[in-house]
Amino acid sequence: MIEIKVPELAESISEGTIAQWLKNVGDNVKKGDNIVELETDKVNIEISADYDGIIQEVLREEGDTVEVGDVIAVLKENGEAGGEATQAPEAAESKEEAKQPAVEPIGTAQEKQPQETQPAEERKETDRPLASPAARKLARELGIDLSKVEARDPLGRVRPEDVKAASEKAAQPEQKAAKAPEKKPASAPKTADVPGKPVERVKLSRRRQTIAKRLVEVQQTAAMLTTFNEVDMTAINDIRKRRKDAFLQQNDVKLGYMSFFTKAVVGALKQFPLLNAEIQGDEVLLKKFYDIGIAVGAEEGLVVPVVRDADKLSFAGIEKEILSLGKKARDNKLTLSELQGGTFTITNGGIFGSLMSTPILNAPQVGILGMHGIKLRPVAIDAERMENRPMMYIALSYDHRIVDGREAVSFLAKVKEMLEDPESLLLQG
Repeated sequence: MIEIKVPELAESISEGTIAQWLKNVGDNVKKGDNIVELETDKVNIEISADYDGIIQEVLREEGDTVEVGDVIAVLKENGEAGGEATQAPEAAESKEEAKQPAVEPIGTAQEKQPQETQPAEERKETDRPLASPAARKLARELGIDLSKVEARDPLGRVRPEDVKAASEKAAQPEQKAAKAPEKKPASAPKTADVPGKPVERVKLSRRRQTIAKRLVEVQQTAAMLTTFNEVDMTAINDIRKRRKDAFLQQNDVKLGYMSFFTKAVVGALKQFPLLNAEIQGDEVLLKKFYDIGIAVGAEEGLVVPVVRDADKLSFAGIEKEILSLGKKARDNKLTLSELQGGTFTITNGGIFGSLMSTPILNAPQVGILGMHGIKLRPVAIDAERMENRPMMYIALSYDHRIVDGREAVSFLAKVKEMLEDPESLLLQG
């Protein structure tokens, strides 16, 4: 028998959630076949078999939280089971018949079960209660003895909700003994306090929980400010209109807006290097490379794959890389290496119709540029003329701990200048 364990996932990932079993009990697998899909904080990872064999037992269910090293299934090697599969049909049937008497009737197994059960005192020393890692963690935090928790799972597995129920039950006597129980704040009613109203309770995915946690951490730890400007997109639209067919034919990719913005950001970062840095303790790490994160809205939440060495890529190279990363994000095929190590981020809320917003920093980065929708607005050309121009608001959020307001405003003005004169992007050194 071979135990299938959760492997080392990545330096910063120690646990995950079983998203989907790709093989079932009794299925034949070959070495390298994917068995189960794990959802982690950043990406989904498929665990493959290291041996040929048959799935003998599945020890964790979909939705369970598992840690590195946990045994999640048992594989029976083909060396143990393959002999039967290679025999002639008659021999296989004879062997199967020979096995039948050894199988106990259900009633016999049920009668024998109590005799095999260990006394409670011995079980505490030799066995751990069957519980998910999340339930064990919660029990430790609440000081609950798992062996005394009543499991509602038919298989006897203790889940977090069972631990919560046991904790609430234990707290009831204390609440009754209290002389003046605290009143619940009127400003935060629970849905249970409003009977007759339809509700649906949906558990947050691991990725959504991580996104929420990190966004809150950024706002608590960084001195985040945002400055705004607007860009006249007339010149870029003109180039795209004139060159789009030839560009597509030559490069097999469309000429989009993101390559212009990526080039402009790289050019501005070269002039204002503190926006391409991060804080490490009492030091500032200035990065001499330009790995630009491009925020992509996927089904499970926002992810930020990274365009490596964007300063060395052509317009076509940037567009191809963004197209490839975006497809991987939507298909949930991004790898950890494609999500780590960005130096600056660009996010485009305009594709969803946003006119103006305040992007939140993608820690540990200290700068993020927000793009928005392009709208026709009257613009003063000079003291006497007005024209309707395609205008876009852009926003730069930055960490004021190392980036001053003057530098941030100047950075955004430089981005605006290069976008309104897109030929200058070709002259970047």
